[in-house]
Amino acid sequence: MSTKIHPTAILDDGARIGADVTIGAHTVIGPRCTIGDGCVIGANVVFEENVRMGREVKVGVGSVLGGLPQDLKFKGEETWVEVGDRTTIREFTTINRGTSQSFRTTVGSDCFLMTYVHLAHDCHVGNGVIISNGTQLAGHVTIEDKAILSGLCAVHQFGKIGRYCFIGGMSRVNKDVPPYVKAVGNPIKLYGLNSIGLQRNGFSAETIRELKQAYRLFFRSELNIAQALETARRDLSMAPEVKAFVDFVDESQRGIVI
Repeated sequence: MSTKIHPTAILDDGARIGADVTIGAHTVIGPRCTIGDGCVIGANVVFEENVRMGREVKVGVGSVLGGLPQDLKFKGEETWVEVGDRTTIREFTTINRGTSQSFRTTVGSDCFLMTYVHLAHDCHVGNGVIISNGTQLAGHVTIEDKAILSGLCAVHQFGKIGRYCFIGGMSRVNKDVPPYVKAVGNPIKLYGLNSIGLQRNGFSAETIRELKQAYRLFFRSELNIAQALETARRDLSMAPEVKAFVDFVDESQRGIVI
């Protein structure tokens, strides 16, 4: 293969284009943008500036990456958008640059961002995350590895969604969602462990059983969160997944969905 750049595309002199890259009609690649080997960039895409793409990333028609953060505190500091390898970004998605809070907005490897997704400034999306059509992330949101967000969700600024979560469609996520669970609604509520998702991702029956014990302790007992934390550290198996669950609850800044 060889790099194919449509003659109507506009590339800044400072842009760096890897091998075997395809760039569609009327696409604009701005200053200080790096496009990794094997990327496919559709038509009418805009990389405004300061975008770093990994290898084999696909970007759909009309998407805009590297735009200014929508934050009145932003004073023009140098900030970035960074996207990992093999991630797919579908049509009309927008990913804004970071602010001085973290200096970057990041998307990991092997993610799938569907049509009309928006990632605001300083969002950090892990590896293998799926974000469905029309979902909107406010600033400073963290999505951990392998989480799935269904369509038309809205995530409040500074929110955090744990690994291997499943968030149902049209949910308003105004608090942190612990790892390994299912949640849906407006207001959002928990609906048990994401057992099917965990099975599909190769979690053992023993690990799932231990996570169910942790879930019942925190969300189906009469203990408050502080009491549940104390009991969990005393009585539960501290397998890595259980420890991640307990630590997430303990470290939450916005409070936990229940």
